[in-house]
Parts: sequence; C-alpha cells; structure tokens
Amino acid sequence: MTVDTASRLVTVTQPRSPVSEAYRQLRTNIQFYSLDRSLQTVLITSASPNDGKSTTLANLAVTFAETGREVLAVDCDLRRPSLHTLFGLSNEVGLTTLIREERSASDVAFSTDVAHLRVVPSGPLPPNPAELLGSQRMERVIDTLRGMADIVVFDSPPMIAVTDAAVLGAKMDGVLLVVSMGKTKRDHVNRAKGLLEKVNAKVLGVVLNNVKFDGSLYRYYG
Repeated sequence: MTVDTASRLVTVTQPRSPVSEAYRQLRTNIQFYSLDRSLQTVLITSASPNDGKSTTLANLAVTFAETGREVLAVDCDLRRPSLHTLFGLSNEVGLTTLIREERSASDVAFSTDVAHLRVVPSGPLPPNPAELLGSQRMERVIDTLRGMADIVVFDSPPMIAVTDAAVLGAKMDGVLLVVSMGKTKRDHVNRAKGLLEKVNAKVLGVVLNNVKFDGSLYRYYG
C-alpha cells in the first residue's frame, strides 16, 4: 500500500481515528435510513471533480464490511477509475468485461485485504461510457451483483461533468452526493441535485468532506 493510498484508506490504516469514526457514523445513518425500505444498491457520486467521492466510497465500504455484511464496491467511473488503485488490484478485467462479454460476475469480483469486501474494478475503458451504463445489459449486471452481496456500492463520475451518474442514479436504491467543504461551488451542488431529481433518483443525503475536526471531542476515546 502506497503512502497516498494509506492516507486515503484511513479506515484500514487508522481505524481508531476521528475520520474513521465519521465514516462509521455515515454507515450508521444509512443503516437507519434502510430500516423501512430496501437499500441494497447505493451510488456514490459528487457534484464536481476532486470532491472525494471515491475515497468516501472505499472507506464506507470498509466500514460496512466490518459489520460482517458481504460488500461489493463497483467502479462505474469508466473515465477516471480509481478503486483498483486504492485496493491494489489489477484493472485488466472488470465491469466493462462483464457488460460486454458472457463472463461470470465472480470472475471480476476480487477479494481485498478487508474481510467480506470485494471490488469490481472498471475494466478496460470504453469509448461510450454513458451508453454502456445505460444499456439493458448493465441493468442485468446490476441485478446479478445484487445477488452477490448484502450491499453494493457504485462509484461514478461527477454529476455535472457527464451524464453517467444520472443514468446510474435512476437504477439505484439510493444516491449519496459528496461535496467538499470550501471547494465545491453552491451552484454545482444545486445542479447536481436537480439532475438527480430529474431521473427520480432517491437522494439519501449529502456527505460533506474536508471538515475540520475538533480533536477535543474525541480525546476521551483515544
């Protein structure tokens, strides 16, 4: 694991840190939301680039796996994939392989160093990401992945950059929108929210990244 990866996958490298606890709180909030409704597939997207959506997804997936639930993290960012890098996996085969070829989903769902967590990398990048993600074949792939885990979290490109996330959002049980404090523009957030509403996506809430923690609140638990 590289230094950069270690700093981003904090729930693995620093499980008792305040940041890790914040990811667990996010997991708990999602679990409470799902008490009265099905919430097996969740899309993690962002309003604009570099808001931290992939890092959020990876750490959230780890916290779900910590509870003993079977978790799949699927990289649907077919433009700038990063989950394979975060978890130290090959990207030679993955989601695009599954969509375009008659392959078993288990062939592209790779185990990680985290128990109960598997990752489906993006696979080779296609020339037509939005069309591929919006295809009927993709809908069948999602159904297949549902049957492989208790919860499946999907990464996607930013909302206002391309249409990929909106296409996927309509197929999910819920969507989390990641924004970066002091960086993401308000109008970008409003546009992203509007795009999700247009496709009737179920927005679970907003994850605010890069918030400064008050260390005194966690000193008792150190």
